[in-house]
Amino acid sequence: MRLFGFEINWPVRKSLSPVDNRGGWLPLVREPFSGAWQRNMEVSNDTLRAFFAIYSCITLVAGDISKLRPKLVRLDDNGIWIETTSAAFSPVLRRPNRYQNRIQFLQWWLISKLANGNTYVLKQRDSRGVVVALYVLDPARVEVLVAEDGSVYYQLNQDELNNLQQAIVVPASEIIHDRYSPQFHPLVGISPIFAAALAGALGMRIQQDSQQFFSNGAKPGGILSAPGAISDETAARLKAHWDQNYTGTNAGKVAVVGDGLKFEAMRATSVDSQLVEQLRLSAEVVCSCFHVPSFKIGFGTLPNGKVENMNQIYYTDCLQALIEELELCLDDGLGLGISGDTKSLGIELDLDGLLRMDMGSQVTMLREAVNGKLMTTNEGRKRLNLPPVAGGDVVTAQQQDFSLEALAERDASDPFSKPEPAPASVEPAEASDEEVQDQARMLALLLEKELTSAEHA
Repeated sequence: MRLFGFEINWPVRKSLSPVDNRGGWLPLVREPFSGAWQRNMEVSNDTLRAFFAIYSCITLVAGDISKLRPKLVRLDDNGIWIETTSAAFSPVLRRPNRYQNRIQFLQWWLISKLANGNTYVLKQRDSRGVVVALYVLDPARVEVLVAEDGSVYYQLNQDELNNLQQAIVVPASEIIHDRYSPQFHPLVGISPIFAAALAGALGMRIQQDSQQFFSNGAKPGGILSAPGAISDETAARLKAHWDQNYTGTNAGKVAVVGDGLKFEAMRATSVDSQLVEQLRLSAEVVCSCFHVPSFKIGFGTLPNGKVENMNQIYYTDCLQALIEELELCLDDGLGLGISGDTKSLGIELDLDGLLRMDMGSQVTMLREAVNGKLMTTNEGRKRLNLPPVAGGDVVTAQQQDFSLEALAERDASDPFSKPEPAPASVEPAEASDEEVQDQARMLALLLEKELTSAEHA
């Protein structure tokens, strides 16, 4: 069997067992409540995804994460991750496969994970064993298998778009499997739709009922009653006549009745049934299952506060776990951070595209960072997409500021200690008689010498 032009020889299906998919691993039909299947009230996964709150949550999260640029980073000698490039790994990050750019690839990755609970990515390697392409597979065409020794395999069914001409079984080393919050088996991810099924079904029923009501000209149904007893044949004839002439597109027409017939409306108003409140509750429950603040999909109340703070809440509660899981999956899938030359390499998503501030706030933040000696001038200019300037690659400080090294040297000598007192002055000792006589003779000789020199002059 051949895959991507290479001959492969992996275990056949009969020696493997499928994992326990208890809990609805990619079911075609979901029960919005227990017993719904027996009553023909089940809701399919595709139908639930048409509910506006579920659709908004999935597309919002997938769109926000897909706009973050994957960066190849390297750990330097100071323990700092800095962006770098590699001929082996950079191309597949810029263009994952032949029919998707990086944004489309990440968006399809997240949609598959959020809607189905699992994302399966097939690797394409070259003759060196380096991954040169990544393909997100249709979850409905993938099944997880486990061998007797515990090793994991994946059965991939036919998928022409991704070069799978026939069903094939591949080892876990050739698949990146990103799963959403497994509940029943560690290899089986569960979509948030599993928990939002009841709320989604309720919201769909509310919208369908409203659609039918307004398609009837916003005219409620009711009872057409007669003052006396009528036969079943007459009742059926009156009902058929009424449905044909005064419902649907004919709603609102003038009805002429006789023989004491009377029409009484029998429908609760939207106010009585709290239609808006029920629809809002359904949307908020769906948002809670996806951990998305309801105001992000335009249905909840916008809280007071700065936009940056609201985005930080959205990132912390909803996006951070998904982003870090995606980064780790790419690290493992590309063989980064394992051994050899790749041990110091990793993948990071550029969060600047998510937490981007307005120009005024960004300039203020960068100015404080430069003045606070947290970054150089050129590093701040690079964040604003400006060219470097001469002398901007060093951390600057005001002249009166002392370096930390100088302050440490000063503090090492205990600058707060008291100076030692100066020693007391000592009076010279009194000279002896012999010393006085010697000094007198020396003085006399000097005077005699001076006088002799003056006479000769």
